[in-house]
Formats: sequence, C-alpha cells, structure tokens
Amino acid sequence: MESTLSVAARNGTGARVWTSRTALALIAGVLSALGPGPLVAQRATPDLEALPFAPRQYVSYRTASPLKIDGRLDEAAWMAAPWSGAFIDIEGGSRTRPPFRTRAKMLWDDEYFYVAAEMEEPDIWGTLTERDSVIFHDNDFEIFVDPDGDTHAYYELEVNALGTPWDLMLIKPYRDGGPAIHAWDIAALQVGVDVRGTLNRPGDRDEGWSVEIAMPWRILKEAAPDHRGPRAGERWRVNFSRVEWQVDQAEGRYTKRLKAGSKDPLPEHNWVWSPQGAIDMHAPERWGHVQFSGMIAGAGTAPFVEDPNERVKWALRRLYYRQRLFRAANGGYAATLEPLKISDIVVDGLEFRPTMHATPTSYEATVSGFDGATAHIGHDGRVWLTR
Repeated sequence: MESTLSVAARNGTGARVWTSRTALALIAGVLSALGPGPLVAQRATPDLEALPFAPRQYVSYRTASPLKIDGRLDEAAWMAAPWSGAFIDIEGGSRTRPPFRTRAKMLWDDEYFYVAAEMEEPDIWGTLTERDSVIFHDNDFEIFVDPDGDTHAYYELEVNALGTPWDLMLIKPYRDGGPAIHAWDIAALQVGVDVRGTLNRPGDRDEGWSVEIAMPWRILKEAAPDHRGPRAGERWRVNFSRVEWQVDQAEGRYTKRLKAGSKDPLPEHNWVWSPQGAIDMHAPERWGHVQFSGMIAGAGTAPFVEDPNERVKWALRRLYYRQRLFRAANGGYAATLEPLKISDIVVDGLEFRPTMHATPTSYEATVSGFDGATAHIGHDGRVWLTR
C-alpha cells in the first residue's frame, strides 16, 4: 500500500514530495505485562496514583476548506485555532520545566483530523529516513489517539524533523500484554515539516521546527465507536509527546551526549501535553480529552463539556492499579475488595460502591456511575460504560 507524505523545509533545499512503500513488518509478540520491551523508551515508576487526575482539555474546531500540509501553519484556520498550553515534563508539573517551548493545535473536517505542533529547538537534526524506523531514536513529535477511551485499540504516530513517520496500533497497552502492530499504517497520511533554521548543520543556532499532520478518518475510524469519525460534541482521548535528546557537536555533526564513563547516551527528555505521572506514554487513562466542535475556527468559541463518568472510570483505574500490585505480591488477584483498601477512593457527587467478581487470574469490577451509566474495568485494563 502506497502512502504519500509531503515534506516542506525552509532549510535551503525547498519543498520536496516523496512516496515510500510501507515496510512489511511482523506483528510484535505479546510483551511482558511488567512493562514495555526494548523498543519502547519507558521506565517503571512505583506510585501511579500520585498525580491528581486532571487530563488536559481542548476544543477542536472545524476548518472550512482542506489544508495544505506543508508545516507552515499560516492558513486562516490555523491562525484562528487556539494553541494548547506549553508542554511539561511527562511526570508532571513538579519536574523541571522544559527549556524549549512545545505547543500544539488541532482542527478537523469531514475527511481528516489535523494536528500541528511548534517546537523551539536550537539544534535541529534527524537521521532516520525510512518509514517505520524507531523514530524516537531521533528527536521527534508523537501523537496518541484512543477514539473510544477504553484504553485499548489505540494509535501512535511519531515524526522526526525529516518528516519520517512511524505509525502503529496497540491492541492493549504494553503493561497489559500489547501487542503493537507495526505493520498497521495510516494510509493517505500527510506530513509537512517546516524548519526554521538549518537541518543537520552544527555551529549555528536554529529557531525551531513545526510539523503539520493530516490523518484520514477512514483509517482512524477502525477503533472508533460505531466505526466512524467523530460527530460535533463528541470527545476522543488524545495526547502528544516530544522526545528530546541532549546532543554534542563533533566533527561537523551532532552526537548524543553520553553518560559519564559510558558509551550509552543520557536518557531522553519526554515533554507532553497532558502529564502521565510516570515515564510511560502507554497509560491512555492519563491522556487529554479533545472535544470536536461543529463551529468553524474563528467563528466563536465553544465550551468544553466534561463527562462526570470519566471520574468514575478513573476511580476504577485506581482499583486496577491496586490489583496489579496485589497480584505482583501474592501471585494472584484479590478475591474481594477488602485487601485493596479502597475506602480512600472517592468520586465527588457519587457514592463509590463497586462490586467485583474475581478469580486468581482475572476479575471484573463494576460500579454505578452518573446518568444511569454503569462503569466496568477488567483485569486487562479495559474500561467501558454500559447503560
């Protein structure tokens, strides 16, 4: 399957358009529930409940006409679309503030979900040119999309300053066994990059780079409710991440800065829109909420409407975290709620009284939510509502 990507860079070479045949890849095997495999730049953390539940929110307006995907963000619709807040450290606001600003915008129409990001960067570089390379080995911008918010069957897209994409689908998060489908592609994906400075030229100071992406609904609808794109007023879970490596300059090129006395590079920085509370992007319950508005960008503003059942789902997620810890310590899941000590799990405006059916190898917990909904979570982490 062919996919065309447009890459425009103001770096002295002008714009170029290229096509690449999708790399054939084996579906990754089921990864350990203890955490991601070697292809995932993540690290474990002990307390997943420490960061308060406060996903970022964004209202995405419509564009009245299709956008030219060149990375420049100079069209009227982009000028009218609001910027997100500046990205922060992946673990949350208590960590050091990133030295370079990153921010994003979103738009949509009947055909595409548009995402744009602007990144300050004094040293713009990239090495990977083959699609489906492990792009976070370069500095990159990453998009994560969970259409139905159940934390399963979600998408990941990574792009470097050369405009090279890596797109994949996760059946489940790595913690729950994956797998990642590396052969999955966003057909008709469009990527545009604008470089404000020079690319792969040490010795000067660059301003930064912008990326503009168009992802077709006909692909994104695969894991969406009713297998369709969003309607006005609906919300999807979305997050963004920027990977930033520390670099040195040697012999006219950039090299990753190494740990003292080692040949290994220093760990990368991870800067995100909605903080994860851990160095792990594959916790979709922490991603932001994007509400799709039927209003044309620039015609006015629409308020974000919160769904109180998201707080109920988060309460069940805390129960899930505790079951994982119990299983790690005891070799099986708790048969009752008592050893999980859930009395401190509170949902404002609701009496949180879950029930649970469990065996040593599985469980499902349910609880009454708002507006006649019942929330469920299973041992594999999937969370959903029924009415």
